[in-house]
Amino acid sequence: MILGGNQGDVQEVFRKALLRINNELGEVKQRSSLYRTKAWGPVPQDDFLNFVVEIDTIFPPQTCLNKILKIEKDFGRNRAERYGPRTLDIDILYYGHKVLNQKNLKVPHPQISNRRFTLIPLNEILPGFIHPVLNKKNLELLAECKDPLEVWKV
Repeated sequence: MILGGNQGDVQEVFRKALLRINNELGEVKQRSSLYRTKAWGPVPQDDFLNFVVEIDTIFPPQTCLNKILKIEKDFGRNRAERYGPRTLDIDILYYGHKVLNQKNLKVPHPQISNRRFTLIPLNEILPGFIHPVLNKKNLELLAECKDPLEVWKV
C-alpha cells in the first residue's frame, strides 16, 4: 500500500493511520522512508508526502479496500475533486501476485509503472518484487519510468 497526503498535519495522520492499518487490516511488515513530491495532476496544491508499507493480511482484497476507504473517511478524506488535495490517500499497489480487474478495485494498481513517487519508496522495501502483469521487477519499472516529477527523501 502507498499512503499519501498534503493537508493538515500529514505526518501525524500517517502515524495514526498506520496504527489503524496494523489493528484493522494486518501487521505492517515493512515500511519505506517518507518522501516528498510535487502534486500529480492538474490541480495546483501543496506538495505530497508519501510512503509505502507492506502488510500481512488475512482479509480478501475487497474487504481491505472497504476498510481502507473507512480509514480515509475517518481522517477527513473528501473525494470531491479527482487529483485534488487530501488529508489521507491509501492505495493498494499489489495484493501478492493476484490480478484483479473489478469496477472499484484494480490490482496491481494500474499507475504503478507511471509514478516515481510510488516506485521510489516501493523499491526501498520491495525492489525485486515482480509485477504480475508487466512481468518486471519494481527496480526495472523505476528504471523505465518516464514520470518527470522529482521525489525527495524527507
